[in-house]
Amino acid sequence: MSADDRKPVCLILGAGAGIGGNTGKRFAMGGYHTVLARRSDQEGLAKLVSEIEGAGGSATGVLINAVDDGTIEELVERIETDIGPIEVCLFNLGAQIGNRPFFDTPHKAFELGWRMTSFALFRLAQAMLPAMLERGHGTLLVTSATSAVRGNAGQHSHAAAIGGRRMLCQTLNAEFAPKGIHIAHVVVDGPVDAPDTLGKLLGDKFEAYKQSKGEDGVLDPAALAETYWHLAHQPRSCWSFEVDVRPYTDTPWWNDNPAPAINTSSANPGFRSP
Repeated sequence: MSADDRKPVCLILGAGAGIGGNTGKRFAMGGYHTVLARRSDQEGLAKLVSEIEGAGGSATGVLINAVDDGTIEELVERIETDIGPIEVCLFNLGAQIGNRPFFDTPHKAFELGWRMTSFALFRLAQAMLPAMLERGHGTLLVTSATSAVRGNAGQHSHAAAIGGRRMLCQTLNAEFAPKGIHIAHVVVDGPVDAPDTLGKLLGDKFEAYKQSKGEDGVLDPAALAETYWHLAHQPRSCWSFEVDVRPYTDTPWWNDNPAPAINTSSANPGFRSP
């Protein structure tokens, strides 16, 4: 099969059971070969690939530690050479370590947040954009969070990392949008029904928290995947650079104070006392 005949690839960096996995399923359903990259859980990754293939799609699962030097770069090169052209990439890595007072935030934790978010995106763009530029088109979708636009108490590492990533998306957009590369920054301004992220933070209180939010009170990752699909296929006469999403019952970040319902501290995850 010649390079021109290969399926377009949707690369998911951060392909967990929530946003990343559901986006991989959606793009596979739409005719892409999805490459699902995550740091751990080979069993969960194999299950995700099997579900996509069982539904008639095609996918490849890869375990990588995106923080390690060369891993992102080698993955991009391998995909372009052996699988197909990366037409869409979802950068879905996060670095949420929970609420921590400033003096309880270790240097290593702060640096790791930057490496997993801003620096990893920088490395990905340097590795991936040259081929997209040569083809004259491509889409880079970036999952973000409320911390990108509002710094809350206890979120020193996360807000600094995610806020910097938002600015990097803006500079990438300024340079590459006129050359046909669509950069879309998505502020996820609300809790996501994701067992391997929010579920791990809340532990056995996860289900009770979802119930307390009511019907459709927590973001459905499959619904968010539809948003990503739409962004990746917008006509270039009407590109979105930044969108924010939340459940219909939540107050937008610009009108809201941090909700006291969730305590993500490592010492006592779950609900804060009133």
